[in-house]
Amino acid sequence: MKILIIEDDATIRSGLKYCLEYENFEVIESIGIDCLNKLDNVSLILLDINLPDINGFDLFKKIKEIKNIPIIFLTANDLEPSIVMGLDMGADDYVTKPFKTRELISRIKNVLRRNNNFDVINIKNIVIDLKQAKVFKNGKDVNLTALEYKILLTLALNPNQVFTREKILADIWDVNEEYVYDNTLTVYIKRIREKIEDDVTNPKIIKTVRGIGYKIGDDSE
Repeated sequence: MKILIIEDDATIRSGLKYCLEYENFEVIESIGIDCLNKLDNVSLILLDINLPDINGFDLFKKIKEIKNIPIIFLTANDLEPSIVMGLDMGADDYVTKPFKTRELISRIKNVLRRNNNFDVINIKNIVIDLKQAKVFKNGKDVNLTALEYKILLTLALNPNQVFTREKILADIWDVNEEYVYDNTLTVYIKRIREKIEDDVTNPKIIKTVRGIGYKIGDDSE
C-alpha cells in the first residue's frame, strides 16, 4: 500500500519514510499543496497541520474534493479544540508530536482496516476472521494458540511480502506477555503449517524465504 507523507520537516519525513518502508509500505513525500498532484493509488495520507504554503485543515478539504483518501493528522498542537476540529472534519485519526513510531504504525493499520472493510482475509482455502480472531480451513475451525494466530496474522496482513525472523519476533513479543525466541519461531511456524497446509512438506500458504524469513505466498502459486 502507498502512503503519502505531507510534512515540511525533512527530519520527520525521513524518519517516517524509513519506518514505513520497514513495514513494507510504499512511501511518497510532499511538503504542501504540491501533494494534489501525487494522489494516484495512495491508500492513506499522513498530513501535518502546520505547512509552509497552506494550512493543513484547508489542504484536507482540497484533498477530499479530489479523492476520498483516509487521512491522519500529524501535529504538535495537542489542544482539544484543534483535535476536535480535525476529527469533526472527517479525519480518520489525529496524532500529536512527538509520537511513538509503533503506535503510529498501529493507528495506520487500524485506519486501513476500517476503510477497506478489512474484516476477513482469504488465502486459498483458509479464512481469517479478524472480528472473531478465528481461522477456518475449508469451513472448519482451526484451533490456533494466541501466538500461532498472531504469527499467521502478521504474515497474512501483508501478502507476498517477506518478513525477516527478527521482524516477526518484534511484532509478536507482547502476546500474552510472552516472548518467543528465534530458535522457537521455527517450531511455531511448523505447528501452524501442520494446521493450515494441505501438505506440510510442500507448503503453499506460509513459504520460507531461504536465509531471510517467511511470507504468505501468491494466490496464483
